[in-house]
Amino acid sequence: MYIRISDKSQKQDSQRAEILAWLNAHGHNTETVQWFSDTDTGAHIGRSGMIALNEAIFLGSIKTVVVWKLDRIARNMKDGINSLSTWCESGVRVVSVTQQIDLSGTVGHLVAGVLFAVAEMELQHIRERQAAGIKAAKDKGVYTGRKRGTTKAKPERAQELHAQGLKQKEIANALNISESTVARYLKASVTEQK
Repeated sequence: MYIRISDKSQKQDSQRAEILAWLNAHGHNTETVQWFSDTDTGAHIGRSGMIALNEAIFLGSIKTVVVWKLDRIARNMKDGINSLSTWCESGVRVVSVTQQIDLSGTVGHLVAGVLFAVAEMELQHIRERQAAGIKAAKDKGVYTGRKRGTTKAKPERAQELHAQGLKQKEIANALNISESTVARYLKASVTEQK
């Protein structure tokens, strides 16, 4: 079972309750279920819970993935479809309880593709509205940007990933920041060490 919430202010309880209700209704032993969860954006796939779930699928210990809603897997079509394709090729059944979708067949795969396209479109609309709101605030002189010293991701995390051998593009994808921000974080690290 996979649960994802976007930030720590949210709770997993409602997702867990609906998944448990589905499991009970379909005769699954809830004592033997493996739970994987993330507290992170769905915009990138390199989340620790998702990585652990993929490893368990690869090892063959997971045969069914149940999610509250398909956009918990990913918020963009490419990552979502790639994950589902990989899982389905491995013989894994994927169920979305609130959408009442069982992706165990060809029609299920088609439906998943459409739903991920809608989720990605929704995310793009959110970004467009945010950009329009920022522009309007700037035009009024209200918006001055992010406060100095705040970051979208922790520079230390970028440095850790770089030390593990990841390239700047991979770090940018993992942290959901731009490559130029990664370069700035890494440059600051080198400057601090001197």
